Amino acid sequence: MGPYHKPGINPTLSFQQDLEIIDQLDRLGFDECWIGEHHSGGIESIADPMLMIAAAAERTKRIKLGTGAVTLPWHHPFQVADRIVQLSHMTRGRVNLGVAPGQIVQDATMMGTDPLKHRPMMEESLECIVRLLKGEVVTHKTDWFTLEEAQLQLLPYNDFDVCVVSGISPNAPYSAGRNGGNMISVAATDPAGIEALAGQWKIMEDTYAKYGHGTPDRGGWRLLGPMHIAPTMEQALEEVRFGLSLTEDYRGRIHPQASGPDYHDLEGVVKMMNESGGAVIGTPEMARRQIERLQEKSGGFGTYLFMGVDWANHDDTLRSHRLFAQEVMPHFDGTLAPMTKSYEKVMSTGFSGAETTLKAQQLMKERYDEVLSVN
Repeated sequence: MGPYHKPGINPTLSFQQDLEIIDQLDRLGFDECWIGEHHSGGIESIADPMLMIAAAAERTKRIKLGTGAVTLPWHHPFQVADRIVQLSHMTRGRVNLGVAPGQIVQDATMMGTDPLKHRPMMEESLECIVRLLKGEVVTHKTDWFTLEEAQLQLLPYNDFDVCVVSGISPNAPYSAGRNGGNMISVAATDPAGIEALAGQWKIMEDTYAKYGHGTPDRGGWRLLGPMHIAPTMEQALEEVRFGLSLTEDYRGRIHPQASGPDYHDLEGVVKMMNESGGAVIGTPEMARRQIERLQEKSGGFGTYLFMGVDWANHDDTLRSHRLFAQEVMPHFDGTLAPMTKSYEKVMSTGFSGAETTLKAQQLMKERYDEVLSVN
């Protein structure tokens, strides 16, 4: 949940709708929701993911809530560590920390930072944050922050995930591997991004080994992809007329992987996205195939993330998530297997069950007829 909101929508209501989405995801059995940080562009309106997490945590029961992500070059690392520790206690361990170097150039311009330096700045900050979360005393001086015998007064409630947001560059898997963390691959379904997945994981493995962290767990790897599903392909196409063209035209201006086509040719863009695998706009069956494709291309991962975007209106988006929970999630989490086996066992007997029941009913009727006739 960047989130990408359609231009012209009441921003006050958008915050409320974002919380409604998280509330429903919790009730539907989704495992995680990640919330971004942005400060310009008029599309991604959440400035502080930790504020949203605090609000969402009070409305939900089990879903984990992550910063997806905190832009480290704009924050002092001690404050980032201190705030996420507080949230870990307030949520009883339902938070994860996601970090990123920042994407929107206008944000960097307003804050006076150089986007070309953001990635090394993120690495420097993340290393200090991880040490602080472990309870270490940290002294570290740079040209943009200083830590002098810094130590958190409160340690995390639990050992939550620390994830680095990754596009296609090697920066994220290297940073995650160096610090023993995990990775969120936000370009996983992009035609170029999906081909980079195996290489990114190899960087993670090599860096984990180099810095003595052992072997990374693929279960902690998150892959993100755009998806809107409906009962039919035709219905899905009609529903994304609401906002796909506007939001994707915007994304093409800030993400290299999203640039290129004429996003106002809706039918053409949907066809291109589905055929390239860059997104799914269609049915639950198409969604299942997409996740299976990601499993094959990546070699295995832990969590699939929807991209939070106003392609469809709020009600249609909620229905898409509900349909995913009903017809896609059980395909992968194993809950349908015993029920399907039980169903198939009954169906394989033909009508013998009904015939046996009918025979039992007839025998009982004959018995009572006999008892009544004697009386």
